[in-house]
Amino acid sequence: MRHTADDSPKLLALRALKLGDLLVAVPALKGLRRGFPEHRIMLASPGWLAPIVQLVDAVDELLPTPGLDEPLPFAPGDIDVAVNLHGSGPESRGRVDELGARLTIAHSTPEHPDGVPWIDGLHERERWTRLVAAYGLPADTDDLSIAVPEAPPLVGGAAIVHVGAFYGSRQWPVGRFARVARALAEDGLRVVVTGGAQDRERARAVARAGGVPEEDVLAGRADLAEFAAVVARASVLVTVDTGAAHLASAYGTPSVVLFGPAPPEEWGPPADGPHRVLTDAALRRGEAFAEQPDPALLAVTADEVVAAARSLLHSARGELSSQ
Repeated sequence: MRHTADDSPKLLALRALKLGDLLVAVPALKGLRRGFPEHRIMLASPGWLAPIVQLVDAVDELLPTPGLDEPLPFAPGDIDVAVNLHGSGPESRGRVDELGARLTIAHSTPEHPDGVPWIDGLHERERWTRLVAAYGLPADTDDLSIAVPEAPPLVGGAAIVHVGAFYGSRQWPVGRFARVARALAEDGLRVVVTGGAQDRERARAVARAGGVPEEDVLAGRADLAEFAAVVARASVLVTVDTGAAHLASAYGTPSVVLFGPAPPEEWGPPADGPHRVLTDAALRRGEAFAEQPDPALLAVTADEVVAAARSLLHSARGELSSQ
């Protein structure tokens, strides 16, 4: 994060969502920074995202905001520019309108038809850069990089098998993750298994079945900044569609991303980066909050994932040898 004088005019961007949601909004935040260089840019997002927000040089301050239940803590007129990067519904628009800003940047709603029309099916990075660009702000959809944490990673150059998934619809089977972990380890890579604290037992099960030592289970042990550092310096990441995938996109880390209920056309990594998307769109149910894995996710086999990871690693080694 950068810093401005306390008397600078304030710009507040609302994005009270999760890690991946923050990272797809980075290009739009950078557009806001370019368009309002003298403003103090505040991001209203959950406080637990602070270690990653600190790596976004377009943001000056995080305003911990766990959701939309409470008004934002400003008197009308305190905020000069208010930006709704959260959505287009009445709840988020209401919170932004309460600020009484000189300028509000938002999608149109039935109550506010003068905003930018919402278009279904856009990639999320494009959705938000399109919004700010409509107000004359220079935003680049591909400008999604963030800084690397200064602390050295817990593990450098590892193959990451990320088993985390908040909902059952995105939980690829433990046995398949284990087969991927074992195959990459047999290729001579150090494999680490990652996830959140809630994924700890699932990660340990993958490690046991995949022959990964207990000390290389980082799920529940690495904090968010440490996890970002490991992703930034990894050789390859295997994950379902989660915040981990968006970290890999931000760092240009080779990644194999398995999609279930969400379409990669809206949430996938950059098409021109070192990334591979695996899914079966014909089987997708699209029930994000379902308890069982989406059929589009279950259609992806361990052999397909291993082949994709090996292809990315081969390409990366070829690029290094040519330099």
